[in-house]
Amino acid sequence: MVRTAAFALPDGLVLRAARPVDLAQIGELLSARGDESDATDHRLVVEDPDLGCECCAVVVDGDRVVSTALLLDETLRVGDVTLSAGQVELVATQPAYEGRGLVRALMHWAHTRSHARGHVLQVMIGIPYFYRLFGYEYAIDMPAARKLADPPVAGHGFRRAAADDIPVLTALQDAAQRTADVAMPHPAARWRWLLQHESSSTWVVERDGVVVASARVRAADDDVLVAEAAAVDARAADQLLSCLVDSFGEEMAIVHRPGTVTGSAWEDRLAGPRPQAEQYYVRLPAPELLLDLLRPLMYQRLVAAGVDRVGKDVVISTFGRHYRMPVTATGLGPVQVGGPMQGPGAVGGAGVAPDHLAALLLGPLGIEGLTCIRPDVYAGPDAELFTALFPPTTADLLTYYLPW
Repeated sequence: MVRTAAFALPDGLVLRAARPVDLAQIGELLSARGDESDATDHRLVVEDPDLGCECCAVVVDGDRVVSTALLLDETLRVGDVTLSAGQVELVATQPAYEGRGLVRALMHWAHTRSHARGHVLQVMIGIPYFYRLFGYEYAIDMPAARKLADPPVAGHGFRRAAADDIPVLTALQDAAQRTADVAMPHPAARWRWLLQHESSSTWVVERDGVVVASARVRAADDDVLVAEAAAVDARAADQLLSCLVDSFGEEMAIVHRPGTVTGSAWEDRLAGPRPQAEQYYVRLPAPELLLDLLRPLMYQRLVAAGVDRVGKDVVISTFGRHYRMPVTATGLGPVQVGGPMQGPGAVGGAGVAPDHLAALLLGPLGIEGLTCIRPDVYAGPDAELFTALFPPTTADLLTYYLPW
């Protein structure tokens, strides 16, 4: 278990791990600064046996909780490489204590804890720009939420998901995410929280007593959002959509998951997406660790593309430092970290500004797309090599809160 020491902050404030006695105050703070349901969501996390209060930190002024944040454990799959990741959630500060660097202190706590837990990156949803102050950059596209334009006839066989459904819910999502290049599933603990919290509900469709489709719904006043829809076949997808319309009405937005059963079945029923970029934040605290873990995948890409560079080095410069991987007959060698390299093209390398590296490794544009819009990203003289190493990727991330 990674424990949080107490740290003294200016003005007599103290940052420490949350304690059970703090939960009521944390809940009040989260409800006041966010949604009323945030207090329940927080309690579900810290009272879960897989996490506990140690996953949450607070800043206290005497006995008063004035700021808080928690860190969730995530698993990110890139190709067939599994990465351990962290996600910061439920961040809030009392208005009278804003502007004192409390969120910065809590983010430092979260990143330190994340490192201690073996996470090689952090992924999060956050308000625009703010978390770039703490080393995050926009990198992974969110799928578009699109209005339902052609409702089907009403369906049947619809009910709220229960704890006994978790194995089949997990299997449905695993199947839906299988075609995504980058995927983040719900951990086992979060499935328990999602079936109990108030800000969204999970529903299933049964066929002959067997669950064949599911979806997560957030309904607030006249705003209905359907997300994480999954089905075993097109018939189940159509029945799911019919049931959703029957239960929640025709005025809904649906998160489109291209390449999935529901995405294909519903494509022609959805209006076009709004023209606004929505992306997940990603932070890479030590890029060499991520590059090292991705070496097998990058070598697979080279082999698949028929690119032979045996005996040469792959060099990627972020200008302030650079990363070198020798190409052997059996794979890419361990990452070697070097100092500043302003002109990587001179050694056949590629250049990528450090704040675009996450987008290069995990994003939808690949190096070709980034080169078109970022002057400080370029493939250098060996474009064939780096185009094979860093293609565009598709993504499907499941998070505690729906980001739309």
